[in-house]
Amino acid sequence: MKDLKSELLDLEQYHLKPEVRKNSENTLGVILAQDFFEIGSSGKFIYRQDCLVEGGIGEWDVTMTNFEIHPLSDDVVLTTYHVENRTRSRNTLRSSIWKLTDGRWRMVFHQGTVEQ
Repeated sequence: MKDLKSELLDLEQYHLKPEVRKNSENTLGVILAQDFFEIGSSGKFIYRQDCLVEGGIGEWDVTMTNFEIHPLSDDVVLTTYHVENRTRSRNTLRSSIWKLTDGRWRMVFHQGTVEQ
């Protein structure tokens, strides 16, 4: 069995994959909680239904580094990491809140902040 950090790292990396972002309802929709929302690096609020559009939510060439977990309770974890986005030529600091629901980790919140 994977440790918690490895499991959540895999899920974070999964949601950044081009093939997942391209076919979002059948892939990304599996890990997003029903009440998911995001504050994008644009400063705009994005909701689950906004992510599950036909054609996906965009593909990026990215590298994730400095991944850490911060347990908030037995079933809620904050993850933080850095993303180098070569497609958009910018770096962002990322955070997600994951909640264990019915034996599966689901992303309930995500935020991207452009690094200055």
